[in-house]
Order: sequence, then C-alpha cells, then structure tokens
Amino acid sequence: MTQLLSNTGTILVVDDQAANVRVVSTLLGRKGYTVVPAHSGPEALDAVATHAPDLILLDMMMPGMDGFELLAALREIPGLHKVPVVFLTAAQDRDLLLRAFDGGAVDYVTKPFMPEELVARVDAHVGLKLTRDRLERVARERQELVNLVAHDLKNPLSSVLFATEMLQLADCKPERVPRYVQIIHESANDAIGYIRTYLESQSQATHQATTQSADLRGTLDWVAQRYELQLEARGMHLSVHAPDNARQVAISPMVLRQVVENLVSNAMKYAPAGGELELLVQAASPGYWRILARDRGPGIPASLQRELFKPFRRLTEVDPADGLSSGLGLSLAKQIIANAGGNLWYEDREGGGACFVIELPEARI
Repeated sequence: MTQLLSNTGTILVVDDQAANVRVVSTLLGRKGYTVVPAHSGPEALDAVATHAPDLILLDMMMPGMDGFELLAALREIPGLHKVPVVFLTAAQDRDLLLRAFDGGAVDYVTKPFMPEELVARVDAHVGLKLTRDRLERVARERQELVNLVAHDLKNPLSSVLFATEMLQLADCKPERVPRYVQIIHESANDAIGYIRTYLESQSQATHQATTQSADLRGTLDWVAQRYELQLEARGMHLSVHAPDNARQVAISPMVLRQVVENLVSNAMKYAPAGGELELLVQAASPGYWRILARDRGPGIPASLQRELFKPFRRLTEVDPADGLSSGLGLSLAKQIIANAGGNLWYEDREGGGACFVIELPEARI
C-alpha cells in the first residue's frame, strides 16, 4: 500500500551538483515519481511556486544559500511547512545532523547513497505524507458535512419551534391550529430528509451540480406557503412574482429550496422593520434565470459587503437569532449555487433595502 501511494508523489531534488540531481531524478523517475530538479536555493524557491512537492530531497552543503537557509525559507511558505524534508549529506558531523532535525528535517541519507536505501526512505516519507493528507482531507470534509447538516436543520427546526409557540398562545386562533400542525409535520419530515441525505449517505452530492432540475415558480410558492405565518408574526408581507414562461433551472429542487429559505430567514432576522419581502423570477442572459429576494430593511453597509459571503461572518454585531446564527448561511449558499454553475451576489435595493440575486442556468430537459 505504501508503495502504491508513494508512486503518485512529486519530489523536489535540490543539489548544486548536476550529476547528483541527474542520478537521483533518473532513479526516482523509474519508480514512478514526478521529479522536479533544482540546482540552487533560489532555483528551488522558484520551483515550489509552480510545483507543490510531497517530499524535498535537499543537499545540506551548497554554495550561496545552503540547505539550512533554504529549509528555513521553505518553512515560511504557506502550505510547505508540513512537507517532509530529507537531507542529502556527505557529512557525518553530529552537530550538523542535530541542526538539520532542529530545522525541521525528518531524515537524512549519506552520500554516496545506496539506491535501494534512498528509494526505501522516499517511499516511507512520501507514503506517510500522502496518508496524512488523505486523513486531513477526510476530517475537513466531515467538518464541512457537519456544518451543512447543522445549518440546514436550523430552518425546519425553527419552523417547528415557531408553530409550537403559536399553539401554546392563549389567544391562538382555532382555525389556524391545523396549519400550525401541518407546519410541524412538514418541517419534521424535512429535517429527517436532510439527516438521511447527509448522514446516511455521507455525501455532499445534493450540494453539487446535478442533472436534476428545479421549478422556479414552484420553489417560490413552497417557500411562501412555509413561511407565510412566520413572516406575518414579524409584521412582514411576502409577495411572489414569476412570469408564466419561467423555465426550470439546473439544480436539485431541495437545494434551491434551502438556498431561498436561507435568504427568507435572513430577511426575517435582519429586515423585519421593513415590512416587505419580495421574491421575483426574472430572465437573465440567454440560458440563465434569476431569483431576486428584495426587502425594505436597512440593507448591508458598504463596509460589510466585502465580508458578506465569507464563512462565520454575521451582518450585525448582535445576533438576532439569539445565538442560533453560525454566520455560515450565505457562504454555504454561494458555494452551493456556484457548484451548480450559477452565482449569488448582493445589491443595494433602489429606494433602500437589500437585494440578493441567485442566477442559475436553465435545465437541459
């Protein structure tokens, strides 16, 4: 297994002796490695700008910038501090070897080296590095999955909480009880659906471009029905406008619904005083359609607009969701739409307020 992983690696070989570089490059090239040669420290620094190595074989004693100086410079470059470095050295000086390990080297090979020994050490260190990269990637993907699940569960659970609170009011209108019960039932089913999608499948496929298509008018009608009473409770009115010729767009219906939900929930949190929220469908450039979410709230200050779609950023210092806002919603929404081949951006609304624009390609049906 180690050998299989190693042979996919890229090795930077740095030595001022051209013959040494040629011998090592030939040896490792025959073993399936991609070898990037460099004959000096500055040349090595130029090389790593275009070739990300999985291992660096570095001559200890070189004129000009020696191996120790080069290693220190490499460690200052983002992304290279974890790349293993193996020194090639003719020196057996204990102090030099200790200095090498203190500088961040993981191993050394003495010159003249045995080809079998060099290959074995390269295999071991590249295999460990690639395995570590895979584990870090898995951990990162799982954390992203947790973020997606946590964020996407908030909307249906918030709807459940809203409906239960309304039912507990002493002046709850009897004719609205069936609707509140329906909201609880539908939202709970949505939450279970998200759990099945994200946890059981262990996949983010629904947040990526797919061959599925979503109906624009149907999506807005669903959102309007789900959030009508919540908006009303905050003193807001929702209007939906879509032309009869609106086409389907290339994205999962569930995913588009979640993105629009996020924009509606943001309007409820940040713009209730505006009293108005519009969801509109418009034709864009040929082959594309837009959904606009427009409110009459305070809008987004120019100083915050650049930070708007960055993870863990909130629109205000005070969280109107009482600690339930993670600051991930807009970042995830933009990523989701981009994965589907579209775009999401913000505009100041003419006359005051905020306008979020979702643009997506037509579905090829």
